[in-house]
Amino acid sequence: MLLTVYCQPPVNRQEEEEEEEEEEEDDDLSPYIPCEDKMAAYVLNISRIFSRELISASFQFHRYRSCLQRLPAVKPNPLSALLTQQFGSSAPCWQEVEVHAAQTADRYKQTPWVYLDSEEYVERYGSSAVWAGYRRNHKGGIPPQKTRKTCIRGDKICGNPCPICRDPNIIINHQNVKLLQQFISPHSGMVYDPTLTGVCMKQQKKLNEAIDKARDDGLLPFQIPHVDFSGEDYSNTHDAVGLTSPPPFLGPSEPWYKWYGEITPDDKKVGQVKKIYKAYLKH
Repeated sequence: MLLTVYCQPPVNRQEEEEEEEEEEEDDDLSPYIPCEDKMAAYVLNISRIFSRELISASFQFHRYRSCLQRLPAVKPNPLSALLTQQFGSSAPCWQEVEVHAAQTADRYKQTPWVYLDSEEYVERYGSSAVWAGYRRNHKGGIPPQKTRKTCIRGDKICGNPCPICRDPNIIINHQNVKLLQQFISPHSGMVYDPTLTGVCMKQQKKLNEAIDKARDDGLLPFQIPHVDFSGEDYSNTHDAVGLTSPPPFLGPSEPWYKWYGEITPDDKKVGQVKKIYKAYLKH
């Protein structure tokens, strides 16, 4: 019987150490990147990120430029010079925005109803109402039960302002009848609920006050339900409207009711009552 034995060759430790030393020498010979190049690459990445943020900021500025006109005047932003260098002379400047906002506010401040007859309004809304097609951003498929309290808080504007806050030319006034009629139902004469129009609670309160004042001044029709009284009887021939008979004349010993003298009380019950109220009876 033959037995086959497999033996591993002897390991040479010296050769392994030489190979490790050669690998370390190869690593030392790798190309050296100076610190200046690393700093330049780092600055280049930062500049790319900064330019990307500037582009997104300018896009948001153009998107909500009409809403920014409602904000109070602020000091010029130091980024305006960078925007001008980045995008040319057409970049938005804070001074131009302030001047444009002041001109717009002065143009329709005294006569806000003129804006609804202007070409600018027709081009933007057409023949539809101001709130037509507006949809508030919210989570899920079910809208909230109430609209937001206000769209502008100090110098901050929400992402999707209500139909009145998004347009600085729309000014609520009791004489602006065409605007107020857009928020009143022509069938029932009731003011539309803010959940339908999407108007914030602050502007809805102003709308209700302006509508009430316009109705008091006779600028808006005030619908009162008609009640037909043709079936009512206004004559004085029936007993409820006729003259009442005078009261009967009574003597000193005659009772008011004739049947009262015919009743004789029980002596036993009268004694019980006298016993209960003995302390209050006069002797």
